[in-house]
Amino acid sequence: METLSASDAKREFGEVLIKAQHGPVKINRNGKPVAVVISVEEYTQLKALKKACLKMSIEEGITNLRAGKVTDGNTVMDRLRKRIGG
Repeated sequence: METLSASDAKREFGEVLIKAQHGPVKINRNGKPVAVVISVEEYTQLKALKKACLKMSIEEGITNLRAGKVTDGNTVMDRLRKRIGG
């Protein structure tokens, strides 16, 4: 992934947009990553993947609920306390 400073990205914004069509461009400010510029196509794919993962998690939860594989919050907290010795 190509990395640019924020000031370089600002100065070369048109070039950043062109580069983002070929792959993500990371933007650093004061040496720390603050943003990634990606193409609309890649953003759309990421949104679809996120939606598919959420749907799968919800379906798994519903399946577990119907199968009776659920635990109430108090039981979960009690188990965690026992694990950490509290």
